[in-house]
Amino acid sequence: MKRNKGKVNTTEKEFLFEFTAGKLRYALTVPLQFPVQENVSDLHGRLMLLHNMPCFIENELKSALCSFIEKETIQDYDKEAELALQRLTTGEVDTDKLTTAWARAYSETTLEHARPEEPSWDEDFADVYHELIHSPASDTLLNLEHNYFLSISELISERDMEIKKLQERQAAEMDKVMQELGKTMSDQDVNVVASQHFDAQQELENKWASELKQVTGIQKQEYQEWVIKLHQDLQNPNNSTITEEIKVQPSQLTEPQEPGDRLFEEQRQLEESFTIHLGAQLKTMHNLRLARADMLDFCKHRRHGSGGAKLRRLQTALSLYSTSLCGLVLLVDNRVNSYSGIKRDFATVSKECTDFHFPRLEEQLEVVQQVVLYARAQRSSKNRDQPEVPRNGASEDKAKNLERNPSNILPGEFYITRHSNLSEVHIVFHLCVDDNVRSGNITARDPAIMGLRNILKVCCTHDITTISIPLLLVHDMSEEMTIPWCLKRAELVFKCVKGFMMEMASWDGGISRTVQFLVPQSISEEMFYQLSNMLPQIFRVSSTLTLTSKR
Repeated sequence: MKRNKGKVNTTEKEFLFEFTAGKLRYALTVPLQFPVQENVSDLHGRLMLLHNMPCFIENELKSALCSFIEKETIQDYDKEAELALQRLTTGEVDTDKLTTAWARAYSETTLEHARPEEPSWDEDFADVYHELIHSPASDTLLNLEHNYFLSISELISERDMEIKKLQERQAAEMDKVMQELGKTMSDQDVNVVASQHFDAQQELENKWASELKQVTGIQKQEYQEWVIKLHQDLQNPNNSTITEEIKVQPSQLTEPQEPGDRLFEEQRQLEESFTIHLGAQLKTMHNLRLARADMLDFCKHRRHGSGGAKLRRLQTALSLYSTSLCGLVLLVDNRVNSYSGIKRDFATVSKECTDFHFPRLEEQLEVVQQVVLYARAQRSSKNRDQPEVPRNGASEDKAKNLERNPSNILPGEFYITRHSNLSEVHIVFHLCVDDNVRSGNITARDPAIMGLRNILKVCCTHDITTISIPLLLVHDMSEEMTIPWCLKRAELVFKCVKGFMMEMASWDGGISRTVQFLVPQSISEEMFYQLSNMLPQIFRVSSTLTLTSKR
């Protein structure tokens, strides 16, 4: 089959370009077909080559050529428009057909007149969950989530027990091999046994990781389907089919605390709260809290919690799809993974309970890794186009680190993960810091401090009204962190955060927020109360003034 091509009316116009070379004056005339179908840059290059044009007029020729083509093209469009209007006024064109075609084209290409996009499953589930959690069905939802949590906890306990037995068996086997070393066993034999032990551990861990992934996937699907069905049943009370099998007895959430839970609550009791007002003209009230706690304490669920634990879990669920989110700053190294240090501990906590709303932590980190690689590629391309001279040795070191491993992030940069399965946190800011934060000479321009500023800015733009910050910019104490070190670091962070909070008024118009400053559990009570006395002095906590009059 042959396809008929529409004919385009073309007109020939002469392009004239005059220039002077020395004492001589030259003129270049070129016939052009309008509308011009070819690339202007290609046409300009051919003219320069075919006519042996001098290089000093290259830019002038291109500018004149572009101006000529643009001017003549606009004139042709104006002529066509005039002819079209004449045909319309003389009745050559059917006005009704024309308006119908315009209306159809406008509705198909304009967003507000286009068909609305069908909502996704995640959006439907989020809306339904938000409605149910603010209804009398909230207790049923929490009970079901707790039931799933207990199932995962039992599975993790079985995994830990099996891994522990394997390690004990392998340790006993390695002891026997070491006793025979030099007798019936050689170094090569020891290496073979160690390799076999490592492979066995990896195989067992992979097996349990696969099983946990499968179980959490099943739980997530069952939970989401059950929530949708519960919502439908509540819309039709006469046709309710909610079964008792999926309900958990409320007593499972209010059982007496275990010794470990009581110790946890006692450790969290060491805290001080303050109310401050910040702002030059329009002052905004903020809540500050200083607490001695582990960062991960705000993420962990407990198998048998008190009424307070249940209330915290309910509050987290109620604010999941709200404008009052809770965030936490986690200090990590420059690698985007969950294999070492506090990143591994956090990943372990996040796996203890199924996330029914957001992707698993590993999936989120994979997305972050791709974004980091893309950002590094874009930055490298920009630097190649616009090379910049490094200001100092630190800039050179950063450039070398990026060239060596572009998948790593730099100190002061952070990535964000979202969670619905943590105890008191929805958002986790993974802030990259290096060993420099352990020194005592960092300033307000340190990458870690500037990272806190950027985190607070994200809090303003994304409805995060509660943020937990490690006050000393470390999660664990070490020998070099003396009392003067702690006081100096706390003063720096307090003053910088105060300045950032005053900036917030220009970022979000002044919204009341809660900022929690956390210090490690190993810090002494004396040190804690010294920091507690410092906070109101820096933030200038307002106190009640009592006036008396004498008669």
